[in-house]
Amino acid sequence: MARNCLQAAELTTSGRPVLLPTEIECSLLSAVDLECEDLPNFPHLKSGLLILTTHRLLWLPESTAASSASAIPLAAITHIFSAKKSIKSMFASPRLRFQLSVSPDGRVSDSGSGSRSVVVTVVIRGKGDLDAFLNKLWDSWRGRAWEIVHEQAGSDVASGSGSSSGMYTREGAVRMVGVSGILRKEQEMWESTDKSLQDAFQDLNALMSKAKEMVMLAEKMRQKLLSGSTSQPSAENDEELGSKQEMQDWLLSVGIISPVTKESAGAMYHQQLSRQLADFVRLPLERSGGMMNLIDIYCLFNRARGTELISPEDLLQACSLWEKFDVPVMLRKFDSGVMVIQNKSHSDEEVFGRIKTLVTKPDALRTGISASDAAITLGIAPGMAKEHLLTAESKGLLCRDISPDGFRFYVNLFPEIDPNDMFSVKDYGIYSTWLRAACASG
Repeated sequence: MARNCLQAAELTTSGRPVLLPTEIECSLLSAVDLECEDLPNFPHLKSGLLILTTHRLLWLPESTAASSASAIPLAAITHIFSAKKSIKSMFASPRLRFQLSVSPDGRVSDSGSGSRSVVVTVVIRGKGDLDAFLNKLWDSWRGRAWEIVHEQAGSDVASGSGSSSGMYTREGAVRMVGVSGILRKEQEMWESTDKSLQDAFQDLNALMSKAKEMVMLAEKMRQKLLSGSTSQPSAENDEELGSKQEMQDWLLSVGIISPVTKESAGAMYHQQLSRQLADFVRLPLERSGGMMNLIDIYCLFNRARGTELISPEDLLQACSLWEKFDVPVMLRKFDSGVMVIQNKSHSDEEVFGRIKTLVTKPDALRTGISASDAAITLGIAPGMAKEHLLTAESKGLLCRDISPDGFRFYVNLFPEIDPNDMFSVKDYGIYSTWLRAACASG
């Protein structure tokens, strides 16, 4: 229904908005209604999440139904009314009003050049600071950040470069920003980049003030490298392609364009942080076999957030909220106390099957395997491999031997031994294979 009047807003799998290029979140209100009596086709938007960015007002439903998420471009706002203070307003839900430019058929105009204007009322049912939100709305509207984006997009088209994308991809994965070593065609761009780098690294204060500019520049340069790589002929040197991929991987976590902060999210901080974290961990989990240590995620996430660091308690609370959301990741705690983040599609049975194949090899039957051996086979860190081995032991698949050299794990042969006839040897099964391997080594 929202498509009849307002623009549809894209959401990630965790329910976070897909931001436009260089778009930054500024403030957030919960339990918000949007009303407009002047438009008969205005959608029924009740008790949702209202997010103010530098470019848009985003209304998100309580459920993650992307079809009902709506967006109002700030460029379409022609006037913002001041909040009225009266005795009546003290007993009613806080409200703010703004004027929108719409086309003759009732659609919200992107440029604010519609044929007529309508008034939209924001009704705040939950707990929120209306005055603070209104001040930030004024700042974002007057800042007109979307005009800067349009100017940059025009220069990109003229130079033949592709446009950069926002923080999230359409599939919901968090899109990271990284510096790539590419040749700039325009000498003026090189001079501007060099000046930005020099100013940024003079001292810490200058670096923090330049952080947003550097992140935008890094994303733009990375997109140029990606577009350049796809246009290369297939016969290009593999070593050069490998160097470019290594550069991208090394600089993946330069920064997140719009990290969730307590200032912007307010009382919804941990909820929005949880959703952003769920989007962020998808790519690292894919590269690490579907599971990562919580400490490693903490380091990666904080490095990506730049100066907006979070505490371990914030991370743990954000992970614990995943049980309430429909996200593809979960927090898991092993019997040893080690906490990990893993995909919900991660299968322990598949891991146990690969471990069983490893421990039934002739060499492993004689000498067993270590956590390092399992780590190489599973493609994960030795610490995580050890947790999998201990879990397999608890399931009765392995036996453990502890020596000065550390832990060694062997296939569990006891289920194949008949307690009533312990000395009988069958011509098949793992026990028979183990006997042949032991005799061969002797």
